[in-house]
Amino acid sequence: MQKIMIVEDDEIISSTLKKHLEKWNYEVYVVEDFENIMDIFMKEQPALVLLDISLPCYNGYHWCQEMRKVSEIPIIFISSTNENMNIVMAMNMGADDFINKPFDLNVLTAKVQAILRRTYSFSKQFHILTYKDLVLNILEATISYQNQTIELTKNELKIIQMLFEKSETFVSRDDLMIALWQSDQFVDDNTLSVNMNRLRKKLDDFGIDSLIQTKKGLGYKLSYE
Repeated sequence: MQKIMIVEDDEIISSTLKKHLEKWNYEVYVVEDFENIMDIFMKEQPALVLLDISLPCYNGYHWCQEMRKVSEIPIIFISSTNENMNIVMAMNMGADDFINKPFDLNVLTAKVQAILRRTYSFSKQFHILTYKDLVLNILEATISYQNQTIELTKNELKIIQMLFEKSETFVSRDDLMIALWQSDQFVDDNTLSVNMNRLRKKLDDFGIDSLIQTKKGLGYKLSYE
């Protein structure tokens, strides 16, 4: 079940959207804390965001920009401010579509379905991976946590990507070396240790203790509370 996050301060509109989308078997999360939208976004990990422009604290343009720093998930603006300049600004901020209020619920649903289908059904490989509050962007070779972003080398990216993909279990040193061997660099046991130590040192900047857990005989695993 795909999750849709609604960022709309009009309770009647957000409630109506929630009930309607749930009838289409979507999981719906309605934001109520408009000061901490990014924290909620990172925690809920929605497949799509419906975002109003006029919001308390900061407007929708601001939050769209913040989301785009860590994710490329679809964002649809829903707004009564339907002037061309607002639509242009929304698209320039990274939005995928713009729907004017008042809108037909069936039209909105059709747009949501089409964007989700294009984004997920036909994509050959997801390039955004998440683990709790961490976001790994494979295409950009970066890892983000809250408002911090760290750039990764090719080998660091391969290591952390495998740990993300197998976050529920330990990854052996042999499996990591096989993954690194596919690159153009010779990898032996010492090379893996050097790359792992460099990666750990970079991740220390996030202030998370022992993010990569080591267990003798089993390998490595992502772990933090």
